[in-house]
Amino acid sequence: MNKGWHLLVHECRLFWVAVQFLTRLPVPKWVGEGFQTDWLSGCVRHFPLVGMGVGVFSAGVLWLALWVWPAWVAAVLAVAASVWLTGAFHEDGLADTFDALGGYVPRERALTIMKDSRIGTYGAVALVLGLGLRIGLVASLALVQPLAAVLALVAAHSMGRTAAVGMMVWLPYAGDAEHAKAKPLALAVPRSHAFVALVWCVLVWAGLVWAGHAGVAALSASQWGWAVAGSLLVVVSVRRWLQQRLGGYTGDALGATEQLVEMAVLLALASTVAGGS
Repeated sequence: MNKGWHLLVHECRLFWVAVQFLTRLPVPKWVGEGFQTDWLSGCVRHFPLVGMGVGVFSAGVLWLALWVWPAWVAAVLAVAASVWLTGAFHEDGLADTFDALGGYVPRERALTIMKDSRIGTYGAVALVLGLGLRIGLVASLALVQPLAAVLALVAAHSMGRTAAVGMMVWLPYAGDAEHAKAKPLALAVPRSHAFVALVWCVLVWAGLVWAGHAGVAALSASQWGWAVAGSLLVVVSVRRWLQQRLGGYTGDALGATEQLVEMAVLLALASTVAGGS
């Protein structure tokens, strides 16, 4: 019983470490007591739960905003809410990754570009198009089925963080671990952490499927299946892209992975819901 209690407390601590790393939310003071380096790699298994929380926050803003404003305004506020909550953490990774890999430069040059705090043309375009696409997709879902838009936001954010964890297992770290901007993402991640993250993601999605069928607007198994298929296609494509260009991943590349998978989920669900099929 005592051992089980300590294990539970430790997992709660790792969850809060993940919250602290991925969002701007304050965490309880006891979380940092007796800090150990391995907590940084251990916390990644709870990334999907943090993603779910970000998605719930964004979806809540969307739902409330739909009572007052048109769907496109509500969509802007919902996406802005997630950007604010995460401090544009993943958007920064998307911009840096496309700045580095948008052109054909050697590997070492690409890694140098990723470390540059300035944003270039490729990064700016990727950022604008990514934000615009997410807003448009959320708005199109909200116009047809508001509940579907709410569930899609939670699903997209959870799946995006799960994909990032998977990338950390499937690829080696490509940059300089000692000088990494996000050191937790440069540490080796055991496959067991990815398995736990996947379990969390499956549980979150199972809950969303149940919630959909319990509500007025249900999302069918085939619609969820398209979302999963789209996510897997993006993950495989990004993994190959990073392997060929960098020989591995970086923290920025994980942010880009999260953003692209988030878009893939929204694209798939919007095509089946707003598309009328």
